[in-house]
Parts: sequence; C-alpha cells; structure tokens
Amino acid sequence: MERPEPELIRQSWRAVSRSPLEHGTVLFARLFDLEPDLLPLFQYNCRQFSSPEDCLSSPEFLDHIRKVMFVIDTAVTNVEDLSSLEEYLAGLGKKHRAVGVKFSSFSTVGESLLYMLEKCLGPAFTPAMRAAWSQLYGAVVQAMSRGWDGEYTARLHFPASFANRWGM
Repeated sequence: MERPEPELIRQSWRAVSRSPLEHGTVLFARLFDLEPDLLPLFQYNCRQFSSPEDCLSSPEFLDHIRKVMFVIDTAVTNVEDLSSLEEYLAGLGKKHRAVGVKFSSFSTVGESLLYMLEKCLGPAFTPAMRAAWSQLYGAVVQAMSRGWDGEYTARLHFPASFANRWGM
C-alpha cells in the first residue's frame, strides 16, 4: 500500500477539525442514510432510537461522534507513523465486532467519511485529497480488522473490491 499524502490530509483536516461535532454529525447522518440497519446498534441505557434524527440529537450519541472524530484526528496526527496506532486500532476493531458491527459496514463508513469531507471542503476536496483519505482510511480499517479475528493476516480477508477502493 502506498503511504497517504500527509500534507493533503493535514491541510483538509484543519478545516474539518474546527467543527468536529458538526462534521461528525454529517458523517453519521450519511452513514444512517446509506446503511439504516446500523441504527439499532446504537443503544444507550437500553434506549432504542426511533429514527436517525433521534439518535443524532442524543447527548450519548454526540459523545460517540466526538470519540470518532478524535480517532480520525489521532490518525491524521500520526499519518506518517500509523504503525504506532496498530494496537489501539486493533482493540477498537475488537470492540466494534463485539457490539455487532459487520466488517462490510466499514466500506459504508468510508463512503460517509469521504462524503463529509466533500461537503465540508467543497471544491477544495480534490481528487488527490480523496485518494489520500482513501489510503489513510484503508490503513485504519486494516489495523482495526486485526482485532476482528485476532490475526495479523487480516489483509487476506478483504474482498478485492474493498481493498481496491480503500487503497489496500
């Protein structure tokens, strides 16, 4: 896998990181539009959300958005040394598997991330930026997948379409 272009990622993230909750809400709204079956996975205090809007406005889910945006920020900060995040990301993958997230949903999350970046940055979100973010996201998902089954051969489990789409 090629290394993501660090400066393109940092430059684009600066604009997004000024309003992480706002942009994270765009990401999750898009995610629920693309894959509504994910909504039931988000329950807090045994409360099932009746709609994406109900979920997106709950204080507990807003905390989840902050955490996701923090993970993205951490990946951006460490874009030139993603291996330093391997253990953390593998643990995050294990947590997602434990709550019932399907591995295939990570492709939809990636699409939602790119959508959010495009909405935030507008015409400044260039094809080169899209490629850099796709590579970064692919590396993050690859590391998270290692927590999925405890193996370090996770790359072998990616369908070709997924691997090609996310620069793996």
